[in-house]
Amino acid sequence: MDALDRAIDMTARLVAFDTESSKSNLPLIDFVEAYLREQGVPFARAPNAVGDKAAIFATIGPMAPGGVLLSGHTDVVPVEGQEWSFDPFTLRRDGGRLYGRGAVDMKGFGAVALAMIPEFKKAALARPIHILLSYDEETTCLGPLDMIARLGVDLPRPNAVIVGEPTSMEVADAHKSVTTFTTHVRGFEIHSANLHRGVSAVHIACRLVTELERISEELRVEGDPSGRFDPPYSTIHVGFIKGGTARNIVAKDCEFHWEFRGLPGAAPTLARDRLEAYADGLRKTVFAAFPQCGIDTDTLVKVPGLAPQPGSAAETLALRLARRNNTIAVPYATEAGHFQKAGVPTVVCGPGRIDQAHQPDEYVDISELAACVDFMRALARELET
Repeated sequence: MDALDRAIDMTARLVAFDTESSKSNLPLIDFVEAYLREQGVPFARAPNAVGDKAAIFATIGPMAPGGVLLSGHTDVVPVEGQEWSFDPFTLRRDGGRLYGRGAVDMKGFGAVALAMIPEFKKAALARPIHILLSYDEETTCLGPLDMIARLGVDLPRPNAVIVGEPTSMEVADAHKSVTTFTTHVRGFEIHSANLHRGVSAVHIACRLVTELERISEELRVEGDPSGRFDPPYSTIHVGFIKGGTARNIVAKDCEFHWEFRGLPGAAPTLARDRLEAYADGLRKTVFAAFPQCGIDTDTLVKVPGLAPQPGSAAETLALRLARRNNTIAVPYATEAGHFQKAGVPTVVCGPGRIDQAHQPDEYVDISELAACVDFMRALARELET
């Protein structure tokens, strides 16, 4: 069986584990552990605080600083509510495509990395190749943090990281940050016939959402000076709002969940700070006679952006391996920013197209996996003596 066939087989095995972010990934991690033991590859395992998920870090080659880390996540988005043509957790091959949940985002990349281990072992690696499979990328991007903290402590510190999110094997050196928030409004409940004697949390929340729309327009005008992103500006999106008790009761509570996707260099708190300035005005006016009322915004998730580092070890290497002349920027967030914040040069490069991710009948082209195999073969040659 050649490397591509092994990669296809491994993709089928990984897709078969239902690792939706709300569920445990331990059965998949146990499978990977058994495979690594069979291959004689040393590894470390890092469970989460609850103990229902874990990340795994493997090293092929010398246990020494340097080399390259291939990073991917094991969790996938839910299938509930989507109209699949088949069982999403049974890989289906049709022509030149492999269909299944996670096939492109991003078990295909992890499968190629694992399938290449026999070839990595045969190479005379002077510098190591590391493989990190993490969890919760689809929800918080916090899954690799425990392993990142151990780099250079009890785990070898790589010279470069390649995060294998789908880029059609283009090399991405930049992506936006994502910060998510919940804003809770406390009003003063009263019969709606006496609306003037109360404060509607729903009405105040709607004013805050409208203000976020106004801030969004400011961000459009400020734009993206690099001209590399689509859309070419930071964005704000309100995805959920809930409040009130009944039509004839002035709402006591209302909350809405929203996100800010910032261009590299934009402060993660930029949108929240601007909203807070508007909220202060409401506190001083609408809430002046109602001390029990309030507006509170909590930060839920902070995923750092990936900033370009022209000429970095990761960029130079990935461009050479992928046989590309230029880098791209991607609009979605990944774990790459966490590695960059830890001081390790990082890029994003992986098989498949992002527009196939999160969709029913998700698929990856076999030609993309083949290109990823070639990329990793070139990586092994690069790290040989």
